[in-house]
Amino acid sequence: MFLVAPGELTAPGETVVLSGPEGRHAAVVRRLRAGERADLSDGAGTLATGVVASVSQESVAVTVRSVLAVPVPSPRITVVQALAKGDRGELAVEMMTEVGVDAVVAWAAERSVVRWEGSRGERSLGKWASVAREAAKQSRRAWIPAVSGPAALPEVARAVSAAACAVVLEADAPVPLSRLALPVDGEIVLVVGPEGGISPHERSALAVAGAIEARLGPTVLRTSTAGAAATAVLLTRCARW
Repeated sequence: MFLVAPGELTAPGETVVLSGPEGRHAAVVRRLRAGERADLSDGAGTLATGVVASVSQESVAVTVRSVLAVPVPSPRITVVQALAKGDRGELAVEMMTEVGVDAVVAWAAERSVVRWEGSRGERSLGKWASVAREAAKQSRRAWIPAVSGPAALPEVARAVSAAACAVVLEADAPVPLSRLALPVDGEIVLVVGPEGGISPHERSALAVAGAIEARLGPTVLRTSTAGAAATAVLLTRCARW
């Protein structure tokens, strides 16, 4: 699937030109030719199918055949993902996007080994956003997840307080995620800790803010996989899947 700017996919019969990185990818990497099908999205709720009209060295013109407006998903699922070592954070974002999360908030947890500061933080957040964008294309999503952060504990607590339901994943929680009562609309906030776990101070603060602790199952998942697994459970439970 190829991404275009919001507002470009309006009606069948119009021609959309893929240029820049998307155009080069379509022309050089995918080697699309006239007459072939091309799937498009504006990342803001609109999907389209089209037929390649013409190809140049760095652009591809696509004639739109059909347009589908996809409503904003409800309930909305936001994952507060603790910063992780190496590429595990990016892996988490990729998997969660493919599964169907609606927003990711990078969290500078107390036990996160990695610290996003200054220009490094900006670059790291940009990588997460880029990973979300590419994963949304690969999984043919109508909506690209919003990526923000890094958030500190007070910001996470405020998000928890404002949510229709907020869950902190803890391996020793008495209640399984599969049995929690979930809202039919609003926002579900899911908090995933770092490799070293969520500190007692953080657990207390999130509980005061209204979060419920829940476990996934009998095994302990990595921070890079827990969010995707939990999101899949939530999507099934709230009938979005």
